[in-house]
Amino acid sequence: MKNIVTITTVLILGFANTLNAQFTQVELFSGFNKTDFTLYASYPINEKRTLNSATLAFFQKFNEKENEEFDEVGIQPTLFWNLNKHISVGPSLYYNSVAGYSERFSAKLAVKSSRLLVVVIPTVGHYHRTKRGYAETFAQVQFRTPINKRVAIWLNGQFLTVWDNFKKHSRSFQQLRAGVSFKGHQLGIGVDLDQYGPNPVEKSSFGFYYRKTL
Repeated sequence: MKNIVTITTVLILGFANTLNAQFTQVELFSGFNKTDFTLYASYPINEKRTLNSATLAFFQKFNEKENEEFDEVGIQPTLFWNLNKHISVGPSLYYNSVAGYSERFSAKLAVKSSRLLVVVIPTVGHYHRTKRGYAETFAQVQFRTPINKRVAIWLNGQFLTVWDNFKKHSRSFQQLRAGVSFKGHQLGIGVDLDQYGPNPVEKSSFGFYYRKTL
């Protein structure tokens, strides 16, 4: 599993707010088979707010010793240039404890209404360790239904697929969440479905999540 790259849920969750706003969010998912902790922060860096600095950091730990090879730690700073309210592009440097360093370039396509958010991020990257390229696509669908001014129901789906040399499967996941938010706190249930390697090794975990906007 030398070429695994993972970009997890909170990379996109911030885009449910205005694309250029200052934003920090943390999420903890604790399942029967693994635990994930993720932090995402986004800040405008110019007065016109056409440039944004975004930083992702995450930790994934499987509970069973036999699955330790799938444990991951990652950090990724990104500079996004907002072409308009729907399209942004930018480079990033990504470090993953399994795959090492990689240089990346992404395009972000976002469509947002008062209740629905759809984001798709295609990426091309280059592993520093192996000198090989890869292609990645990340997508999120997020739906919010207010119950009253303070309480809302949330449904989230995150999807990732990564292909080494643009032709060999490396990593995929499907992450589904359903919860309730109250005063900036979100609680609910979730399931993670993970696939690793060219002949996919499948892992799954059902559990609970907590998300907080700071």
